Amino acid sequence: MDTITLWQLAALAAASTLVGFSKTAVSGANTISLAVFAAVLPARESTGVLLPILIAGDILAVLVYRRHAHWPTLLRLFPAVAVGVLAGTLFMMRAGDDAVRTSIGAILLFMAGVTLWRRRAGSQPPPEEESADGPSRGARLKARSYGVLGGFTTMVANAGGPVMSLYLLSAGFRKLGFLGTSAWFFLIVNTSKVPFSVGLGLIDARSLLLDVALVLFVIPGAYLGRACVGRINQKVFDRIVIAATVLGGLQLLLS
Repeated sequence: MDTITLWQLAALAAASTLVGFSKTAVSGANTISLAVFAAVLPARESTGVLLPILIAGDILAVLVYRRHAHWPTLLRLFPAVAVGVLAGTLFMMRAGDDAVRTSIGAILLFMAGVTLWRRRAGSQPPPEEESADGPSRGARLKARSYGVLGGFTTMVANAGGPVMSLYLLSAGFRKLGFLGTSAWFFLIVNTSKVPFSVGLGLIDARSLLLDVALVLFVIPGAYLGRACVGRINQKVFDRIVIAATVLGGLQLLLS
């Protein structure tokens, strides 16, 4: 990080703008930002630099979509996510950059395939239509599975967005419910990751200094995303989320 060129700084600034856009328009699209940060910086260090920028985007998204969150879904996810974050922390203590990229890329492609298969087999009812007895056993098992994967991928490579996007799509969320639930989810989860990242040496004074230079670029991206989201058709929205997931998975797997 001591020898970043002007062009590299410009690439990081553009990626930070995309973070803001993804948080208020197309969750999961920031896998491209993840790829840019990992290309410019060492892969492990890039996760520490990116995390505060993601939190800034989460705060903006919560300010915009805070009323649209579905809290029963969030409360089902958090225990499993905690398990995934702990597993990801242990993995980061032992794994190298290549192992991180390959494992996350494979998980994202697998989950994208599962989501496409489920959508062809039949759509899920929206979460607001759950029965009085609560979610089914299958729904609880799915929440736990995605929660563990989401916690693991977000801790290892800040790549939990695509996993959670696939879960929320498969659960039948529409745009505003999707964005509101996602906003609160990642603000809480990303904030909880900070002590682990500091303990692993991923966040330090140098990384925070770079964050200060980059975080302001998140704001115009968030504004652009908010202006665009109302114009995106629901089917197009779903396809963009899945396409961004596949793109991110391929990039991680092949890099």
